[in-house]
Amino acid sequence: MGDSGLNERQLQAVHHVRGPLVVFAGAGSGKTRVITQRVAHLVGECDVRPWRILAVTFTNKAAGEMRQRLASLLPEGAEDLWVGTFHAVCARLLRRYHELAGIRRDFVIYDDTDQKAMVTRVLRDLAIDDKRFAPKAVAGAINRAKQEGVGPDRYEPADPFERVVHDVYRAYHSRMLDCGALDFGDLIFQLVDSMKKSPELLGELQSRFSYVMVDEFQDTNHVQSEFVRLLCQQHENLCVVGDDDQSIYRWRGADRRNILDFRQHFPAAHIIKLEQNYRSTKRILRVANAVVGHNVDREPKSLWTDNDEGTPITVVCCEDERDEADVVIKAMLMLVEAGYQRSDIALLYRVHAQSRVFEEALRFANVPYRVIGGLRFYDRAEVKDLLAYLRVIHNPDDDVSLLRVINTPTRGIGKTTVGRLLDAAAREGKSVWTVLGMLDDDPAHNAGARRKLEAFRGLVEGLTADAAAGSGPSDLAQNVLSETGYIDTLKAEDSAEADARLENLREVIGSMIEFERDAESPTLEAFLELVTLQTDVDRMEDDDMVTLMTVHAAKGLEFPIVMVGGLEEEMFPGRGGGVGDDPEELEEERRLAYVAFTRAEERLMLTHAQVRRIYGEVKFRQPSRFLTEMPLGDLNQIAKRQAPARQQRSVGGYSADPYSGTARSTRGSRSGQPAWQSNQRQPAPAAERVDGDSYVDTSEGSDLGGGSTELWEGRRVRHKKFGVGQVQSIGDGIPPRVTVHFAGWGTKQIVARFLEPA
Repeated sequence: MGDSGLNERQLQAVHHVRGPLVVFAGAGSGKTRVITQRVAHLVGECDVRPWRILAVTFTNKAAGEMRQRLASLLPEGAEDLWVGTFHAVCARLLRRYHELAGIRRDFVIYDDTDQKAMVTRVLRDLAIDDKRFAPKAVAGAINRAKQEGVGPDRYEPADPFERVVHDVYRAYHSRMLDCGALDFGDLIFQLVDSMKKSPELLGELQSRFSYVMVDEFQDTNHVQSEFVRLLCQQHENLCVVGDDDQSIYRWRGADRRNILDFRQHFPAAHIIKLEQNYRSTKRILRVANAVVGHNVDREPKSLWTDNDEGTPITVVCCEDERDEADVVIKAMLMLVEAGYQRSDIALLYRVHAQSRVFEEALRFANVPYRVIGGLRFYDRAEVKDLLAYLRVIHNPDDDVSLLRVINTPTRGIGKTTVGRLLDAAAREGKSVWTVLGMLDDDPAHNAGARRKLEAFRGLVEGLTADAAAGSGPSDLAQNVLSETGYIDTLKAEDSAEADARLENLREVIGSMIEFERDAESPTLEAFLELVTLQTDVDRMEDDDMVTLMTVHAAKGLEFPIVMVGGLEEEMFPGRGGGVGDDPEELEEERRLAYVAFTRAEERLMLTHAQVRRIYGEVKFRQPSRFLTEMPLGDLNQIAKRQAPARQQRSVGGYSADPYSGTARSTRGSRSGQPAWQSNQRQPAPAAERVDGDSYVDTSEGSDLGGGSTELWEGRRVRHKKFGVGQVQSIGDGIPPRVTVHFAGWGTKQIVARFLEPA
C-alpha cells in the first residue's frame, strides 16, 4: 500500500495525468476511491482548476457519494467541480449554451409518463390506432433511436411498425420543440447533435474541460460514448473506469464494447486493472470468478483478496417457491438471532415477480423489509385498486378511494367529468359520493356523463348491499372483481404482465381467506384496519430492515449477507439465456450472476426450487447451470425433503442431492431438531467435507397433515382457497401435482404440499 492508503495499481491510476486511461475495476476494488483521489491529485498536485474537471457517473447516489468524498479531500474548490450523471451534466450544459444548441433556455424536461402522454396525443393527431401501436412501444423505439444518435431526419424504417415510428418521431420532435420540452433521451442526443452541427459549440465545450472522467463506462450507450469522445478529441485527457464483467444493461442500450474497444478510438490509451477486492471473502470470489470465467468475450482478469476464506456458499434445493421463502426467512431469523442486523441482509432475485411470495412470508413472520426498485405487494396498482373498492364499500365518503376507482377499469368517466364532480363537491361542501346522488340538480353534466355516473353509483350500492347482507371480505373481493369487470379486463389483455396482476389479486383473496379463518372478528372493517396498520408500520423510517431487490437494482451496493433466489434454468439464467439461444444473452446472464454474488461481503446463500409457480404457470425446474460451474469445495449443498416416486405418493421427509441424483431419508434424526444451529458441520456432496452454517429445516413432518399421510384417487382433501375436494389423479414429479375436483370451482391441478386431509 502507498502513503495515501492506496495499493500499487490504484496509485498508478491516480498519478496517470496526461493522455487516455482505461481502468478495469473489478467488483469491490475501490474504484470510487481511485476516481476521487485522482481528482484531488489533479487539483492539489497538478494545479488544475476545479471547474476544468468533469466527472460523470450513472446514478444520483453515486454522484452524491463522489461529491461528499471530494468535499472532504479538497479544502476549497470542491463546489466548482462538475460532478453528476450524464443527464444532469447535459441538461446543465444545454441551459448554459442554449443559443448555440438552438433551444429555449427555459425548456422543461418530460419524464417517461409525460413522454408517453405526448406520443399518445401525436398518435391521435395522426389518426393512428393507439391500440394497435401502443404509445409505450412507440416511445421506446424513439428512445432507442436517440440512444444510437439517430434523429427524426435520419430514421430509416424497415417494417410497418417502424414506418409508424418514423411518422410519429417527426411529429413528436416538432411538437416537443413547440412546447419547449426535452425528454430524457433528448438531453444527451440534442447536445451531441448540436456539437456535431456547431463547430462553435464543440470548441466551447472542448476548451471548457481539460480533464474528463467517466465511471461505469461499460454501461454507456452509443450517444453517451460519442459525447465523451467529442469532448476529449483535442486533449485526450480522458479516464474511463469500469468492468465489462459487470455490464448488465444491454436491454436498455448499454454497449460494453465501448470499454473493450476503447483503444480503437484512443490507440495511446494506458490500461490498468484493479483486481484486488476489499469486499468479499475468498470463497465468494472463487465462486463468482468461476461463473463469469465461462464467458468467452471478456477482458481477462481475476479478482483476489487478502480477506479470510469465509464460510462456504450455501446452496439449498427447495420444493417450490413457498418452501424457498420459508427457508430464506428462517435463515434471516437465525442470522439476526446470531447478532446480525436485518439491514445487513439483502435478498436478490432475477425478476420482480419473484418478490410476491417472499414479501408474503416476511409479512407473516413480522420481519420489516424494504423493496428497492419495485413495488411492495400491497402497493401494486391492482392490489390498491381492489382495496380502494373495499374501502368505498365500507365508507362511500372516502373521496380518495372513490376517485381512484371511479374510472377503473375504464367506464368512460373522463377527467372533465371528474373535475365537475370535484367542483360540485367543493361548492356544496359535501363528499363526492353525496354529489353523485344529486346529479339531477346539476346541469354541468350532459346526459351521457350522467348515465355513466349513475351506473357507477348503482354498482357501488349493489356491492354495499352484499356487505350489509353479511358477505365476508373474500366473497366481497371476488364480487368486486367480477361485477366491475376488472378480471375480464385483465384477461382480455392476454399478456404476461396481466397474468401476473391476476395472480397478485388471487394472492390478496387468499390472504383474506386466511384472515377469515384465523381472525377473532373476520369483518371487512377489521381486514381493512389490519392492512392499513401493516402498511403504516412498513413505511416507518426504520433503517433496520431486510432489503429486497432485483439483481439489476443491486448494482453498486454491498451487504454483509446476500441471498439469491431462483437459481434455476429459465429463471437465472432467464429464458433468453438458454441453450441454443443468443450466446450474448447467456454471457450477460453470467455477468448478472457475477454482480449478484459479489454484492456479498461475508455470507452468500443461493436457493433453487424443483417446482415454481410464476406468471400463472406451474413448472418443474432444473438447477441453474451456474451452480454446476462453481467449485464444489466452496459449496455447502443442502437438499430439502421431497417425495419418493410411488403409486400412492407419500409426501414424507426425504432429502435429495440435486447434483448426484440420489435421495436419502431424513427420518430418525438423532437430534430431532432443525439443522439451523450456527457452525454445525454439514457434509458436502463432493468427496471433500466443508465447514459452515446450515440454512435448512430438516425437521420431521409431512406436507399433507403429518408423518406418512398418503394420497390416493378418491381421497377427500382440503385447499385453503377452493375448500374440500376429491382427488381424481396423481401426477408424476417431486412433489407431485394432484388433480382435484372442487365443488363450485371445477377441476384444478394442485401441488401436493398445498393440500391437507379433509
